[in-house]
Amino acid sequence: MGKVTGFMEFERIEEGYKPVTERLKNYKEFVIGLDDAQANKQAARCMDCGTPFCNNGCPVNNIIPDFNDLVFRKDWKAAIDTLHSTNNFPEFTGRICPAPCEAACTLNVNEEAVGIKSIEHAIIDRAWHEGWVKPQPASVKSGKKVAVVGSGPAGMAAAQQLARAGHDVTLFEKNDRIGGLLRYGIPDFKMEKSHIDRRAEQLVAEGVTIRTGVLVGEMPKGSKVTNWAKETISPEQLKKDFDAVLLTGGSEQSRDLPVPGRDLDGIHFAMEFLPQQNKVNAGDKLKNQLRADGKHVIVIGGGDTGSDCVGTSNRHGAVSVTQFEVMPQPPAEENRPLTWPYWPLKLRTSSSHEEGCERVFSISTKEFIGEKGKVTGLKTVQVEFKDGKLVDVPGTEKVLKADLVLLAMGFVNPVATVLESFGIDKDARGNAKASTDIAGGYATNVPKVFAAGDIRRGQSLVVWAIREGRQAARAVDEFLMGFSDLPR
Repeated sequence: MGKVTGFMEFERIEEGYKPVTERLKNYKEFVIGLDDAQANKQAARCMDCGTPFCNNGCPVNNIIPDFNDLVFRKDWKAAIDTLHSTNNFPEFTGRICPAPCEAACTLNVNEEAVGIKSIEHAIIDRAWHEGWVKPQPASVKSGKKVAVVGSGPAGMAAAQQLARAGHDVTLFEKNDRIGGLLRYGIPDFKMEKSHIDRRAEQLVAEGVTIRTGVLVGEMPKGSKVTNWAKETISPEQLKKDFDAVLLTGGSEQSRDLPVPGRDLDGIHFAMEFLPQQNKVNAGDKLKNQLRADGKHVIVIGGGDTGSDCVGTSNRHGAVSVTQFEVMPQPPAEENRPLTWPYWPLKLRTSSSHEEGCERVFSISTKEFIGEKGKVTGLKTVQVEFKDGKLVDVPGTEKVLKADLVLLAMGFVNPVATVLESFGIDKDARGNAKASTDIAGGYATNVPKVFAAGDIRRGQSLVVWAIREGRQAARAVDEFLMGFSDLPR
């Protein structure tokens, strides 16, 4: 694959970034992708390794050595066809996937991995530029109707696959635009929403009916998740109107921090903060938008969502941004002989961190403090592992100033009552109970109702959502027709 000696001749080429001072002025993407020559050299580094662990490292099982070889040979059209054969939306994954394929790259044993994600990014951007991404409507209709509930990457992938199989698909979304957390969770500076919009146009051209502002079931009273549904539809009506129903909603119930002072004003979930900025970027008018201007911001949670809060706060003009992580600081480099080809534990510094952020590890928030009902600070303590448990370190208590606290500690389960209203059995974590077995895969305990994506597996990656959407589409197609030609 690629050039036989390429991995010895060429170094890894990283995608570039626009300067911090420039990118903090707007919410546009700032990654500078590889040009054709750089992509060609990077693809040349793909070894003839015999066993391409990258394929297994990729949840959608992208045929990575093949598209690398095609880019090396400058056959970009065949490269996008190969990429699309396993991944409906490589422009999503090429921007926001953490690239477990690169962790599994054979070259990563003792060198820098092939820049698989940057090559994928280059392929799909070239394909859109050349006009190679076109609707693929079914030539023969099945006469079957399928409802897909939830329009994140799992729902979009499933809807596209089912429409191409000839079914009449209706994609339901409770918010005012499709995309799920891609739309209202991922900041625009990481992925501009035009990428979702043109895929939506493709879905419609392939026969998918999109209905936004429609909530299936009921939202729990007092839910703090932003919701713009204008109408509701009952599960009974869906089951009556459609031959199959596929639930692909997200895991939107944020993990809370129930410590004293939690009810103070100025403490918000990340998913109250991030969606508002995305709506403003889309041109919507919001009253009382949560802003970080002139504030000391503390983000509790060291993952990607916390990083997104950091980047957004800096663009607002925060005075300071501090990110808490309760776990110890990971090592700068992973232990490759121990972890390869699996996802390694190591310190990861995002572009948002580089824009300005103090990161604090092994810290726990004990109490929120405030004046006149508004948060003014946090009481914290350092923690350490002792006998397998995190315990407070005596004498490390501190009070830190905070005008805005953003809780970004992950998501625990689906927020809506859709599972209860359908009568679907749940697993121990509150997600839809459905196996991924080939026979009867993704089927719930309710006849003709299926579940896939975060609503089934819990909080996960966009690439896992696409995989589950594709696999569930095949399961639904097989349920309806008795067989399926869709790839699994």
